[in-house]
Amino acid sequence: MYICTAVWQKTNLRGREVPSFYNKKMLKESTVQALIDNGLEERNDLFLIDLKISPDNKISVIIDGDKGVSVEDCIFISRAIEHNLDREEEDFSLEVTSAGATSPLTEKRQYKKNIGRTLQVKSKEQPKIEAVLTEVDDETITLEWKAKEPKPVGKGKITVNKQAKIAYDDILEAKVIIKF
Repeated sequence: MYICTAVWQKTNLRGREVPSFYNKKMLKESTVQALIDNGLEERNDLFLIDLKISPDNKISVIIDGDKGVSVEDCIFISRAIEHNLDREEEDFSLEVTSAGATSPLTEKRQYKKNIGRTLQVKSKEQPKIEAVLTEVDDETITLEWKAKEPKPVGKGKITVNKQAKIAYDDILEAKVIIKF
């Protein structure tokens, strides 16, 4: 696949920007995906969160791991890609990063590694729940939290333990809450 890209360059003539057109070979996402998959086969504790390739061949890879991600893990995946692409054939830039601490959870494996942590979950049924993730299975997550409710008899409030099972398909967004 070839793509025509316009790059805006400043000229010395009255400081105006003018387009300069050139043809550039665009990397196929399937090629890069296959290289990542090969690297992840060697390191099955790591998994892919996101892969993007821009029209100017900037490859952005976000990974996560069952026990977190180290700099060495990012280097490993970077080398799995970079050493198998020919810079003579395709010019590219490569960025491999870990999922950020405040990034939304997108994969089931991310929920498993965060059992016991507090999540903020927006679902189709409830606008926002801040609760502790206590259980994960193939279909749902279980959250538990404490809430104050009016006493059944008399004035005042009592603390009640609440629990919610939410299907992965019903989760709109889930983030780990970092507490200091």
